[in-house]
Amino acid sequence: MQEEQPKKKILLVEDDVALAAVYRSRLELENFETYEVNNGEQALQAAKEFKPDLILLDAMMPKISGFDVLDILRNTPETANIRVIMLTALSQAKDKERAEALGVDDYLVKSQVVIGDVVDRVRHHLGVAA
Repeated sequence: MQEEQPKKKILLVEDDVALAAVYRSRLELENFETYEVNNGEQALQAAKEFKPDLILLDAMMPKISGFDVLDILRNTPETANIRVIMLTALSQAKDKERAEALGVDDYLVKSQVVIGDVVDRVRHHLGVAA
């Protein structure tokens, strides 16, 4: 009998609760363990406690922006190596460049991707086959 792989853990950071629910249900359907938070402060806390394999991170959020969250994650030894995909409404090159300078693994613009694309990128970065 083949042992089941433990589920990969995704931390979903999105302040749009309706959108977060859609992403969460799709990721869970795809067999990911998903934990959802709605602001940057919670994201930093959850990154340490939940220990996700990957973080889907919104850029524009209350309290702490996604860029600041990314910066803090990358400068904290216990979270520095977590893969981060920014999923944002910000489509300008300067925003993408800022995210890349901070060490983001991928940068997706919400208006340019469908949820299937996001799942594909998550699988790609985690090395998980469909």
